[in-house]
Amino acid sequence: MTPKQIAAFSIGPIGGAVIGLVSLPIITWFFSQEDVGRMAMFQVTLGFSILLFSLGLDQSYVREFHEADNKPALLKRAILPGLVLLLVTVVVLLSLGGQLAGWLFDVPAWRLSVLVAVALVTSYLSRFLSLVLRMNERGLAFSMSQLLPKLLLLAIIGGYIALGADKDLANLLLANASAIAFVCAVYGWNTRAEWLASIRTKLDFDELKNMLRFGLPLILGGLAFWGLTAIDKVFLRTLSSFEELGVYSVSVSFAAAASILQNVFSTVWAPTVYRWASAGTGLENVHKVTRYILALVVLGFSLTGLLSWVVTFFLPTNYAAVQWIVVSCIGYPLLYTLSETTVVGIGISRRSYFSMLAAITAFAVNLAGNWWLIPIFGAAGAAVSTCVSFWVFFFLRTEFSIYLWKPMPRLVLYAFTLVSVAGAVLSTLLGDALNGWMFGYWLVVLGCWALVFRGEIVEVVGVVRRKGQALG
Repeated sequence: MTPKQIAAFSIGPIGGAVIGLVSLPIITWFFSQEDVGRMAMFQVTLGFSILLFSLGLDQSYVREFHEADNKPALLKRAILPGLVLLLVTVVVLLSLGGQLAGWLFDVPAWRLSVLVAVALVTSYLSRFLSLVLRMNERGLAFSMSQLLPKLLLLAIIGGYIALGADKDLANLLLANASAIAFVCAVYGWNTRAEWLASIRTKLDFDELKNMLRFGLPLILGGLAFWGLTAIDKVFLRTLSSFEELGVYSVSVSFAAAASILQNVFSTVWAPTVYRWASAGTGLENVHKVTRYILALVVLGFSLTGLLSWVVTFFLPTNYAAVQWIVVSCIGYPLLYTLSETTVVGIGISRRSYFSMLAAITAFAVNLAGNWWLIPIFGAAGAAVSTCVSFWVFFFLRTEFSIYLWKPMPRLVLYAFTLVSVAGAVLSTLLGDALNGWMFGYWLVVLGCWALVFRGEIVEVVGVVRRKGQALG
């Protein structure tokens, strides 16, 4: 993938993160802490539905794309089974009246259930249509499809404020559901040639069985991964309160700035590494890429630890704890991104059940951690448990990949990630008491980072300098 293509894919995640950082403080000032927490449960539900109803066929689509002769037929095989199951489930849930909203929000209202149902279906469709853009390397269309709904959400919230609309759960949910439906429409327009062609193809059940054979083991792994990323919110909803869930969800949203790296890299990396595997060349670059991503991960932890206090200037006083919690919350996007570079052996070998095992084990760790820490520390305990669990996830993916593929140097890999996670845990649980000490801790980590990765820093500076001279 060329630098121009990478830049096109980067516009969406970067622009979306910037817009999110603008809209998030607005939401916290104008909507109640409880409703912010309820929206976290809404996002958890969307993630669960996509993972469950995709049946692992989204991963099969990515894996088989470059080897498929009839790509519209491949899309139909990937999207149709889960869509049918989802539509049946949605109809059954809506037949219960407002019970769906009651389960999620403790507000059993029919109109809220309808909004959730619309979001479930459109987010599922968006998942597969986005893969069409991604795998065809249509970076600008992919980015615009991510960016426009976030602009729409910000515009709707701004309209509420300007018109004096009620700042209640119904309007907040309407804004989010509208943005999700809009992105589905944009994806549908940008991929109309592919999905219209897929409608006319015949469903090959033998090929579908082969895709399910690869994808079905990923269902348990996918559900385990959903639990790994969402069980903290479920436990906060059960063992604590919507207020604590609101504080935690805001912390996660600020940490989503680190998801820029995750989204951009994951978007570019999967098609690239599978293309290398298909061609039998380029795989020698995996270790080099891993070292660069490790450098970015450690830098992300360090800068967050040093600068997290800045968020207090943008939030109401009842969100003061966010400055400490956010340091652990960035563990998910950063460690997950790093694991994407070290896990390639599992994908290349097609032994997907090892990914499932890694996710299930890390989920079990997170389950125990949340059960233990949330009653004591609330949102801070949830953040620490998830951060530690993602280190376990990263470690297992790395070791399984080495077992299935080939060795890789990992002393620096494990040393720096452990130091970073330990600092995040201390900052989150004891940040108030160790304020000055934690600042010094992150400065030391940053100094070690500059020493160990000086070669990569010099190389990046050199590339930037040459690009600047070429443009000048």
